[in-house]
Amino acid sequence: MPEKKLDFQKFSIKKIVKESYKIFNFLQIIFGSILPVKKIYPRIFYGGLRSGNIGGPLVKIKKLKEYFPEYKYRFNIVYTTSSNYFLTKSAIKHLKKKNYPIILNQNGVFYPAWFEGNCQKRNLLNKYLYHNADYVFWQSKFCKNASETFLGKRNGSGEILYNAVNTEIFKPINKTKNNFHFLITGNITKKNNYRILSVLKALIDVLKYDPKICLIIAGNIVDKNYFVSESKRLGIINHVKFLGKFKQEDAPKIYQMADAYITMSYQDNCPSAVLEAMSCGLPILYSASGGIPELVDEYSGIGLEVASSWQSIAIPDRKAIAEGMINILENKINMSKSSRIRAIEKFDIRYWHKRHEYVFDYYFKKFYKLSKNF
Repeated sequence: MPEKKLDFQKFSIKKIVKESYKIFNFLQIIFGSILPVKKIYPRIFYGGLRSGNIGGPLVKIKKLKEYFPEYKYRFNIVYTTSSNYFLTKSAIKHLKKKNYPIILNQNGVFYPAWFEGNCQKRNLLNKYLYHNADYVFWQSKFCKNASETFLGKRNGSGEILYNAVNTEIFKPINKTKNNFHFLITGNITKKNNYRILSVLKALIDVLKYDPKICLIIAGNIVDKNYFVSESKRLGIINHVKFLGKFKQEDAPKIYQMADAYITMSYQDNCPSAVLEAMSCGLPILYSASGGIPELVDEYSGIGLEVASSWQSIAIPDRKAIAEGMINILENKINMSKSSRIRAIEKFDIRYWHKRHEYVFDYYFKKFYKLSKNF
């Protein structure tokens, strides 16, 4: 059973539901691993991870499940991500005892620059999973570096495998409009308001260069009213448009509305939004931190230098953001072509599927030799 005893007096309903799901997930693993295992092909269990249409982690699992369906019983491989809080230490121990291969997609770790709580405590389970996984897909070189810094050097197998995009769905369209639109997307909390506020201030300067440009802001913007108020105060409200939340199936249309993409997100690991924007032919203006410089080259975007830190967030200054936006305005056509080509050549989802397929097949055969359940 999971190690942590429940203290219901301290728990909210949300926490009770979460802990209950952990117990259910653990029991499902026990029951699912007791049944005789099928030896026909890799049967993947996603360790309690949910899939969905909104949010990078949910969408990623949905992409995998479409290609590798989930088997909650009689599975022979467990696939999980570093954001999985439902695979307890007891469950991991049980799976290792039964020789079930665990494949980990390693995204981020907890560190003070973005997380205000006890980072060391929050990294404990992640650390245990990280070192006990049979194979790790790091989402970027930055991901691997952060993992080794906060979780320790890993001795097991693994590779860098960037997130991917379906380049047949996310593609450019012919546009007839004349006004140039920059785009910001994301699930942006109050702590991350800098991602929008820094661009709004730079927009004032860019409007002096081209008074027709617009900024589209789409996604779950927690402090939307504040940004509307700020846009009015700065005198740019007629050049800012909020679109609200959108589902993954609507994402291509959002990118196709724009001409360039902006992300000031600090030390982002491997944002799928950047790849989707590139696939739609959008040049990228970005904070040159985290894993994004590995995704965007000098021909497909502009990186703005910031200091590297695990302790605090660094933001490009207003002048640099404004100059970057103007640079993209002046070089849009060539940068747009380069973005699209790079997305197809480096981040097409077919390669991502093939690497998963190869690793799943390898560990399925290895499990077949070790398991007594066959």
